Amino acid sequence: MKSFPRLVLALAIAILAMSTSVIAAEKTNVLFIICDDLNCDLGVYGHPQVKSPNIDQLAKNGMMFRKAYCQFPVCGASRASFMTGLYPDQTLIRGNAILLRSTLPDVQSMSQMFIRSGYQATRIGKIYHYNVPADIGKDGHDDPQSWTHKINPRGRDKTDESKVVTLRKGAYGGTLSWLAADGTDEEQTDGIAAAHAVRLLKEYSQQKTPFFMAVGLYRPHTPYVAPKKYFELYPKDKIVVPTVPDGYFETLPRPAQQSLLRKKDQVNLKDDLARSAIQAYYASITFADAQIGKILDQLKATGLDKNTVVVFTSDHGYHMGEHGHYQKTTLFENADRVPLIISAPGMKARGRQTESIAEMIDFYPTLAELCGLKPPTNLSGVSLTTILDDPTAKPRADALTLYASGYGLRTQRYRYNEWGEDGSQGAELYDHQTDPEELVNLANSTNHEQIIAELSERIQERIKEARTVPKGLKQIPRKPRKPRKK
Repeated sequence: MKSFPRLVLALAIAILAMSTSVIAAEKTNVLFIICDDLNCDLGVYGHPQVKSPNIDQLAKNGMMFRKAYCQFPVCGASRASFMTGLYPDQTLIRGNAILLRSTLPDVQSMSQMFIRSGYQATRIGKIYHYNVPADIGKDGHDDPQSWTHKINPRGRDKTDESKVVTLRKGAYGGTLSWLAADGTDEEQTDGIAAAHAVRLLKEYSQQKTPFFMAVGLYRPHTPYVAPKKYFELYPKDKIVVPTVPDGYFETLPRPAQQSLLRKKDQVNLKDDLARSAIQAYYASITFADAQIGKILDQLKATGLDKNTVVVFTSDHGYHMGEHGHYQKTTLFENADRVPLIISAPGMKARGRQTESIAEMIDFYPTLAELCGLKPPTNLSGVSLTTILDDPTAKPRADALTLYASGYGLRTQRYRYNEWGEDGSQGAELYDHQTDPEELVNLANSTNHEQIIAELSERIQERIKEARTVPKGLKQIPRKPRKPRKK
């Protein structure tokens, strides 16, 4: 009879081990896929030319957000913002090439929340800022504390740099540049990233590993590189180049003009050059879509799709000739709006679209709620989970974006921008019911004085909130840059 207690103890241990295994297997996983510099030029968003069948299919299985916005239309600032659930005025990161811990040493990033809950947090490619293409294959300005595992893919797009067509010799990342590449998808950096993701999904499925997998694709960031077959999908004579009315730039406040005209060689391109750049951008989107398809196919093949939240997005939008501008860095819809699709197990409104407004800092609390985790109490984002069951739910009234000395407020109907402290450098108002391209600035319209007053008051409220010091976090302000010697 003395062996009976030992038998009971052994049985209890076995039951506990089994229950722990079941709990681990039942954790809700996350597959976070983000493209670089991708706007909403996608089939599912209504673009008449761009082919994005895999992203379109994901939208059929999830919720597509038509009004999702970044908090800063620059890679580094945006990525630090959504990975912490904080505004750029709270992270103190308003540019590129800045390490997260240099301004917020104690912050808990989104992926750290998963690590602390027993997840494998894997980064494949670019999640925090990288200089592209210079940092491909390296850590860039990554945050090591955010990951348990990292992979830095490097493909022939990096080794073929000398073949890239560029507007300025030797310049790629911040300059329009492109290449219709030789070889296969699998030789490109993003093709290699997809292969790593496929391999890890197999492993995680077999080993019952709970995971937060972040796959950061480099395309369609400049240089726009994709195999030639993708360029052939978009004949240059079929490309439509946006135009702006005569005298348009004079209707804007000076800082808004500067945001559009700061790169003189990338404004109002000549027709053939513009067609070449747009063709390459579209080709890069479809190439990226193909890699996303491989990852999503593997997710389904393993059965992990039944217990995995999928988020697809970009770090900010992008101009391809709209307002005469190419690339990002403006307070217009083209640069601030991002594609966003969320697919979650058990969601009720699968395959629907929503006009509800979302901000990228909302990813953090949303994923926390979907996975049953406890996020920090200092987040500025709000959960979007109610929208996944009811597309008409409105957890937000508007979205706030910062760039340079300006702030932009996007409501359901209007975009309102103020430049300088308290709007001292001018304002912009656009009515999306009559002017979806944002080409008619109504800020001086006497017929809109009431709405301008209301939006001005609201944007100042939002700015004050966005500047609140996050509770319990030490902020280290960045030192001003020294002026360059002439």
